[in-house]
Amino acid sequence: MDGHTVEGDLNESTRGSGGSGGKCPVMHGSLTALGTTVMDWWPNALNLDILHQHDLKTNPMGPDFDYHEELKTLDVDALKDDLRQLMNDSQEWWPADWGSYVGMFARVAWHAAGSYRLSDGRGGGGTGNQRFAPLNSWPDNVNTDKGRRLLWPIKKKYGNKISWADLMILSGTIAYEVAGLKTFGFAFGREDIWHPEKDTYWGSEKEWLAPSDTRYEEVSKPDTMENPLAAVQMGLIYVNPEGVNGVSDPQKTADQVRETFARMAMDDEETAALTAGGHTIGKCHGNGNADDLSPEPEAAGPEYQGIGWMNTKGRSVGRDTVVSGIEGAWTTNPTKFDMGWFDMLFGHKWELKKSPAGASQWMPVDIKEEDMPADVEDPSIKTMPIMTDADMAMKVDPIYNEICQKFMADPQYFEDTFARAWFKLTHRDMGPKACYYGPDVPQEDLIWQDPIPTGSSSYDVAAVKAKIAEAGIPLADMVATAWDSARTYRGSDKRGGANGARIRLAPQKDWVGNEPERLSAVLAKLEPIAAETGASVADVIVLAGNLGVEQAAKAAGVDLELPFAPGRGDATDEMTDAESFEPLEPLADGFRNFQKTEYVVSSEEMLLDRAQLMGLTANEMTVLIGGMRAMGTNFGATKLGVFTEREGALTTDFFDVLTDMAYQWLPVAGGTYEIRDRKSGEVKYTASRVDLVFGSNSILRGYAEVYAQDDNHGKFVKDFAAAWTKVMTADRFDLAS
Repeated sequence: MDGHTVEGDLNESTRGSGGSGGKCPVMHGSLTALGTTVMDWWPNALNLDILHQHDLKTNPMGPDFDYHEELKTLDVDALKDDLRQLMNDSQEWWPADWGSYVGMFARVAWHAAGSYRLSDGRGGGGTGNQRFAPLNSWPDNVNTDKGRRLLWPIKKKYGNKISWADLMILSGTIAYEVAGLKTFGFAFGREDIWHPEKDTYWGSEKEWLAPSDTRYEEVSKPDTMENPLAAVQMGLIYVNPEGVNGVSDPQKTADQVRETFARMAMDDEETAALTAGGHTIGKCHGNGNADDLSPEPEAAGPEYQGIGWMNTKGRSVGRDTVVSGIEGAWTTNPTKFDMGWFDMLFGHKWELKKSPAGASQWMPVDIKEEDMPADVEDPSIKTMPIMTDADMAMKVDPIYNEICQKFMADPQYFEDTFARAWFKLTHRDMGPKACYYGPDVPQEDLIWQDPIPTGSSSYDVAAVKAKIAEAGIPLADMVATAWDSARTYRGSDKRGGANGARIRLAPQKDWVGNEPERLSAVLAKLEPIAAETGASVADVIVLAGNLGVEQAAKAAGVDLELPFAPGRGDATDEMTDAESFEPLEPLADGFRNFQKTEYVVSSEEMLLDRAQLMGLTANEMTVLIGGMRAMGTNFGATKLGVFTEREGALTTDFFDVLTDMAYQWLPVAGGTYEIRDRKSGEVKYTASRVDLVFGSNSILRGYAEVYAQDDNHGKFVKDFAAAWTKVMTADRFDLAS
């Protein structure tokens, strides 16, 4: 010992520059609020966090928890009864408007589901992500935190038998039932996440409700909005209720509504129905000053316990509530599902006014007292109804107006259209019906569910593989075709994948990345085999890919037999909404060194995005890249990244070359690289940025080095086989049921 006491060491470690005493005895490098991340130091570094989120370490339920098994024990009728009781059981801490929470829970469910966008399948209510930042603190989600707290006693009671994701969506459906709507159905099956979703890009703005100009090439042309975004401003679910950038113009708002809802998978009729039905119950809140609200949940102090937006100069509740800033109900009877929205909008002339909070809103020029909604606390007091710019858009826009006239002429048709649109809104991100659970799942197959008929599993798998082997299809083509068929799968909304063999249908058969000529030639040999043996084309495509991988492994000296489960079906054109499949087109696929054109986003970042959508880990992505390069499956048969003299064999050559310092890597024209022998200067191979990132990124290099080790060739083949099988079966929800 050198004479220093423990106390002395502690005192030394807590000294700082400036000030004296009271220093925090914790090493500042571990403070999450103050620590500097790798991305802070090197903002252009490749961030692999997108592949590491939702690790089992964040899940308190443990690896053995099976939500679908828990659902089998759920008393659905009792749960629904408890929700119905809640709808009219006003709580003292957060009193219900008119004594009813139907508007509250319709909004909780709507705003959970409404963040879905078709372009990448992300968002939506399928994971319960409304509980976490940033969604729990979006300006458009004001007071949904109160709805979740009102639901907590029910969640507490039923526990593991009901996820937050299912409960929030079910609460909105029950709200509409209590209001008088005959709903279309409901499916359980949404599994909760336990950590904010880092994979969803909500926009580049650094402030809430920043002007929407930053999202458009030209605001007057809504279709120029940046992909994959759908909402018009940061922090909104859909459009600004006060108008484009807060400036009222119903026709311009109609144009934004049309584009936004289309990006959320809704057509004009569904959009009009959702607008009318969504605003038939509940009200807007703006009877106060928004500047008096406490911070949003994520910014509020611990005394708020996760509750935000409390009125610091008022009661916060009843007529003293501020949410959107707009104040008033849309209909005469805001707790009833009826035709009141149409009666109000089309039965009056409207003028632009200001709410008590200063927000722009439309109010009737003249209205009878009996047609006015009652005050939320005192039924003897009548209040003025309102319309937002989005409501007025339904009247001003000729297409929406025509649809509304159709609804008014046939209220039953409107109710059915809304019920179906509500079901689509709240189930769009759940995937096919194989993912649905519960007694209220509709029997009808809907085209947006991407229906696939059940395929045969009674054929002789070995005989089919033998016929494929005799067909003379090049190994790389068998592997590439199976990969192209399966790579469309998106874990975000469980769409795409090999099941259904939609790669042979429009639009997929014509996608550039699927190499239509090569694809057509391969299918010409595989489809007759399917017809002859009774197997589906989908099964034959995957079997051919498996056969190619097995042959490649054998060429590398490893006997491999991949697992295979028959039963995939073949979809038809009639079962396929071709327009909604367009966003699934791969604009880049680093696994095959394909990129349709140059983009602002780097090719390696696009690789990460595709890998995450496919549900792959960073290690799985790495081993798949190495194997695909070794087998020569590149788009257009390019030699980029094919670091081997044994093309077609499932070797570790890709990793061997990448980690061998006998080579140097030099950039050349076109964003590609040459790999030269350091001694001779001879060009040995060529590479893309995607190839070289597995040597340049420190994390990915760590994985690459594992497979480059002399003792890990067997591990490489085993890991590749597991990752390949994961991709080929990602959409086989029938196997898990």
